[in-house]
Formats: sequence, structure tokens, C-alpha cells
Amino acid sequence: MAGSIPAAVLEIVESARQREETEFARAAQIEANRVIVKTATGTGDIDHAFSLQRCFRLVFVRCHFGGAMGTDTMHIDIDSVHGSAYDTRLTRILSAGMGTDVNYRVPSEELRLPSPWSFQPGDAIHIRWTNPNPGSMTWGLEVGLAPA
Repeated sequence: MAGSIPAAVLEIVESARQREETEFARAAQIEANRVIVKTATGTGDIDHAFSLQRCFRLVFVRCHFGGAMGTDTMHIDIDSVHGSAYDTRLTRILSAGMGTDVNYRVPSEELRLPSPWSFQPGDAIHIRWTNPNPGSMTWGLEVGLAPA
């Protein structure tokens, strides 16, 4: 049979293709589990936006407060690339400040793709909090984003 490929060669090619698919799947899983931490710090109000230059998921928001006493509500919103009509409050922490650090984690079952916590390139997670003692209370904010 002129022009046919021997079965042994086809098996080798198929085996290599399967190994490559397995390796790609493993690499995709590693990338999906990678969390990129964005940070900000200050002594005034928190009014910061965080994003990636690709589709992403919100994984966590952490904030430590130090100095003078006081709390206020922390707002976690999506600033949509599609405009203000699509901006949405994702959640809020009612009492954030000295003695009440923020440790907000998106539940793991909601992080699996496709995740309701996935956002488009150009979207941003916007964190807002009014400092009840500006200049006397410090804060350190961390936002965990993962590629989607």
C-alpha cells in the first residue's frame, strides 16, 4: 500500500499528541490557579481600582488597619468597561477599620470556571472606604486577581 503510514508511526504520533494535550491542560490549570496580588497603602480614604490586562477573577480582598480607632463601610464594586450603566456593587463590608480588618474571600466553588466572579479586560475591581480618622489611621490593601 504505497503512501500509507505504518501503524507504529501513527501510534507514536497519537501518543505524542496525547502527552501534549495533557501538558497543555496541566499548564492551563496552573495558570488558572495563579493569583496575582495587587496592593495599595495610605492614610486617607481608600479609592483604588485593580485589574489585569486580560479576563480575570476576583479571589480575595484583604485590608489591615493601624493607628487611631474608627470603622466605616468598605464597598467592593465592578467598574465595567461597558460604562457606568454596568457598574455593579459586588459586596460591602459593613464595619472595616481599626480592630476589624477585612478578609473577604470569594468561595472556592464560585471561583471554578466559568465563574460568576469573572470580568473582562478593561473592567476593574474598585475598592472604596472612607477613613474615619484621616492621617491618624493607616491601611494596607491587598486584592487577589486570577487569570480567567
